Amino acid sequence: MANPYARFLSGGDVMEQVASGPGLLAAALMGRDMDSPLAPGKWSARQVLAHLADTEIAFGFRLRQAVAETGHVIQPFDQDKWATGYASADAETALALFGLLRKWNVQFLRALPEGTLEKGVVHPERGTMTVRTIVETMAGHDGNHLAQLQSGQ
Repeated sequence: MANPYARFLSGGDVMEQVASGPGLLAAALMGRDMDSPLAPGKWSARQVLAHLADTEIAFGFRLRQAVAETGHVIQPFDQDKWATGYASADAETALALFGLLRKWNVQFLRALPEGTLEKGVVHPERGTMTVRTIVETMAGHDGNHLAQLQSGQ
């Protein structure tokens, strides 16, 4: 499956879903305990925010490499290994960074020449996909974590 978060897509304009992600997440965090796990064995809201900031860095890098290179192979990462310091991350900084990086990535995407979103890339674990699939994955990834924050799971 090229986008493991496809079920979290709204069905509307995916670029708008990507652009609105930080605001929706900020709203879901209002008044929330940042340090209790969302469910047994799950991350806390603080850890989710740190993860989103890190993941946005990875998405930005992937998008730029996919656009710049022909036949680009995406480098996967182990989110649990990246998460070792997330429990002590500054949640406010993580949310601000996520929002700024997302704004930067949306500006990058909106400036792409027509047809660029259909450019092919390869993910070693998910197979052949397009730049559009990366954008859809960003939107679905946000939706996944938004659902976790809203339901506490």
